[in-house]
Amino acid sequence: MFFSTPTEHQTLALAAIFQASHQVYKLAHSGEPDADKMQFAMSTLLNQNPDSLSQLYGANGNLHDGLFILQNFLQNKNNFTDPKHKEIIGYVMSSIHLAGKISSDSELLSKIKIGIENAGHQAKHFSLTHDNVYTNIGSLYLDTISKMRLRIKVMGSAVYVQQPAIAARIRCMLFAAIRNGFLWRQLGGKRRHLLLQRNAILKVIPEK
Repeated sequence: MFFSTPTEHQTLALAAIFQASHQVYKLAHSGEPDADKMQFAMSTLLNQNPDSLSQLYGANGNLHDGLFILQNFLQNKNNFTDPKHKEIIGYVMSSIHLAGKISSDSELLSKIKIGIENAGHQAKHFSLTHDNVYTNIGSLYLDTISKMRLRIKVMGSAVYVQQPAIAARIRCMLFAAIRNGFLWRQLGGKRRHLLLQRNAILKVIPEK
């Protein structure tokens, strides 16, 4: 059976999925995400038509966290026994799966595109991480992603996940993970890469 070779560009998109998923975990368990990682994830979500991958992601250092977690996942076969990593990987896999489902639903894709564009205009008046922007995108997630057959169940503490502001941020990070999952697929990323070509991915992971 022929397998395409993973590329460095694919690993960057994959790292962005892992990084956004990590912020979901931090929000749900502590309510204290990393401000810079949140802003970065929002920038990748709202930039729907980047001129290039470097224009979308910038320096590899912006993905340091995601690259580190990705590398750890590929090197450690015991990740699924560790609750934290198991949860993060669950968000990653679900985001990739949802990205595939959305790409085949033109009506849903169009609704999401319009919603993200509106949020982008809003962010220009406020900021990428303004409460209004988080709330807007969180509502879009509820109106679209949450109505799909597969719904991502977020674990964590009820003290945090039931707070409207934190819940909106969690949905934004899940949206960012899905957006980057969509890009990963566009770049030729396949689930079999993660399952069967771990060493090949490790070889093309760029310096953090």
